[in-house]
Amino acid sequence: MALLDAMLRRVIKRGQLTVIYADGRQQSFGQPDPALKPVTVRFVDKATPRRIARWPRIGAGEAYMDGRLIVENGDILDLIRLVRNGNPFERGGKLEAPNPIRRGVLDMLGRIDRLNWSRRSKRNVAHHYDLSDRLYDLFLDSDRQYSCAYFTDPSNSLEQAQADKKAHIAAKLALRPGLKVLDIGCGWGGMALYLNRVANVDVLGITLSEEQLAVARRRADEAGVSDRVKFELLDYRAVTGEFDRIVSVGMFEHVGPPHYRTFFRQCRNLLSEDGVMLLHTIGRMGGPSTTDAWTAKYIFPGGYIPALSEIVPASEASRMIASDVESLRLHYALTIQHWYDRTVAHRAEIEALYDSRFFRMWQFYLAGALTSFEGGGMCNYQIQYIRNRRTLPITRDYMAEAEAALRRQEASDGKAQIAERRRFG
Repeated sequence: MALLDAMLRRVIKRGQLTVIYADGRQQSFGQPDPALKPVTVRFVDKATPRRIARWPRIGAGEAYMDGRLIVENGDILDLIRLVRNGNPFERGGKLEAPNPIRRGVLDMLGRIDRLNWSRRSKRNVAHHYDLSDRLYDLFLDSDRQYSCAYFTDPSNSLEQAQADKKAHIAAKLALRPGLKVLDIGCGWGGMALYLNRVANVDVLGITLSEEQLAVARRRADEAGVSDRVKFELLDYRAVTGEFDRIVSVGMFEHVGPPHYRTFFRQCRNLLSEDGVMLLHTIGRMGGPSTTDAWTAKYIFPGGYIPALSEIVPASEASRMIASDVESLRLHYALTIQHWYDRTVAHRAEIEALYDSRFFRMWQFYLAGALTSFEGGGMCNYQIQYIRNRRTLPITRDYMAEAEAALRRQEASDGKAQIAERRRFG
């Protein structure tokens, strides 16, 4: 208890946390703050506080999952916000030189976890993405976009923001009818089907998830476009042929730094001379680091969030020209807030699918992810690549023009669909 008390005194700097220990003792930390909800937690045994103090990165998550740490006032998101608020990425003050020994140990551990051989990749993907379809239906948008949305207005609905994300990406791809597109990490097929529908292009989507593959193929069949939008269970390293455009959304996080050069070399070899590629990935704002132990164990084994300083050198080695780089700083926080709220609202259904421990694990994952984009060192990067410097217009105006046209098209199609339903409904 003394160890945890000391840690919480250092960590809780704004807002108030009350801790009730198993022996009935209560201790408060921090000061009330109108911007932060006060939180009360209770420990059910004496061993848990000690474990959290010694291994906070994994101990807190496991204690919450197992019901040994109970949030009695507020919820787990409120608790993590209190903790995260004490050490925001933008914190002021002078920076000290990093401890070289600690840096070396973290780098060594990170390299071990980042090894992502082909035979491990499929297993790692299945661990997260081959869960029940029903789970994803409960917290994602109707198109199952499991990546950062794009909020032209923070008050927009999740469905609107995900539709705007697809338009934002499509505009950067500079599409025209008849082009051949490769979608690396196609998920449940939403992006591939969207690009085909709005730009009249042919798409090959690849995934390592058998569950996602089945859904994507079914959707293409139902849309009557399975001859033009095809999906395969395939590792990116095994793709052959030539493509006019390559898009990859939310997949690069599973590649692993040892394979970044392989990834970009393969993309360059697959991309036509005047081709365009758009990479959308979660990124680190503070330089290379390691995946936290709890996330690596329970959520994304083999996953790693890259820093921009890791992505660009790997693409430079393959002479891929970074023609546009955009940092989406708060969009994922807004996205995950929607996912978190929907998850909490569907607690009973998720527990019926799995159990209460799984629900708490999923809730802890989303809460931690949300706060890492809200105040931690995470963001999203969209990097546009070309092989030939003359491929695209020399200003960004074409992106805004194409994006606006796509949004108008979607709005018009939506109104037409509503009218059709009313006519025959």
